[in-house]
Amino acid sequence: MIPKRLQFKITGTVYFFFILLISCGEANNVQSEEDSIKKVLTSMWDAIEKKDIDRYASYIHPDFTQFGETDSLLRQGKEAEVKGIGDWMKHTSNVHTEMHNPIISVKGNVAWITYYWSDGGTNDGKPFT
Repeated sequence: MIPKRLQFKITGTVYFFFILLISCGEANNVQSEEDSIKKVLTSMWDAIEKKDIDRYASYIHPDFTQFGETDSLLRQGKEAEVKGIGDWMKHTSNVHTEMHNPIISVKGNVAWITYYWSDGGTNDGKPFT
């Protein structure tokens, strides 16, 4: 028979181990969600790199808006975005984009990501970064 003081320690250890397993499972799930969110962006960038405008368009929401680093006006709507990127693609080659320091937040069925990026390639034969 196990003395009562040892029974508590064993029960407490098993309970702690169970909580630790649940926490690790939740952490793995969160990491999986974060990896999925990053993958969406990198897949979208891959479509640009491969000049696949239809695949790029599949990532763009109808209500998309963007104020790009070279834009003088807010680009509103999927149609405007796809047209703008399609026109830009005609003048670029060897485009590659990298994500830096992503911060991902998930609340229920909504997620958002903030990040820095660097990209480079050629535009009308001239290098850009």
